[in-house]
Amino acid sequence: MNLSAWLEAYGAAWEGKDPEAAQALFTENATYRKTPYDEPFRGRSGIRAYWSEVTADQRDIDFNFDVLSAAGTTGIAHWTSRFSLISSGKPVELNGIFVLEFEGELCASLREWWHAR
Repeated sequence: MNLSAWLEAYGAAWEGKDPEAAQALFTENATYRKTPYDEPFRGRSGIRAYWSEVTADQRDIDFNFDVLSAAGTTGIAHWTSRFSLISSGKPVELNGIFVLEFEGELCASLREWWHAR
């Protein structure tokens, strides 16, 4: 697992609003949990559908990260993102943590915790 390379690709997919590129970062049966209490999005098709919806109202996206830990098949990263909402022009800043489980170079499980400002 090259966590930095994976996060670079994740950021490029987000900044490019590219759900196909995002889904390609995950295993066929991956789970993507956007909050601890929501049901996860399942599989590449579920992840693609989520990304298509969530990025539709975003513009001028800027994603940054710091790797906190990479051990075995687990990676932990702190990330931030800034963007504006197309619908309102409102600026949004997100600050979060990823806990990622990998199978080879693909993510099998993404769990995130984030706050918006």
